[in-house]
Amino acid sequence: MTLMDVSFRYGLTPGEGEMIGVNRAREVYGVRRISFDEKQRIITVEYDATRLTEDIVASLLRRAGIDLKDRIALV
Repeated sequence: MTLMDVSFRYGLTPGEGEMIGVNRAREVYGVRRISFDEKQRIITVEYDATRLTEDIVASLLRRAGIDLKDRIALV
């Protein structure tokens, strides 16, 4: 298992429907944790890189209804 984090800036604040979608994304094998920084509008996903890629994680979030803007490089 190779754990990675990827962070994205998002636009619109997620509502109830989007949060239900995020909960479904948490159930995907390889997703370990999803967290929000509401103040800075950043969503971070910890995932298993042997099973998922950043593009797949972004796709899961978009399917959940999250208004992704851009990827943020972690320092």
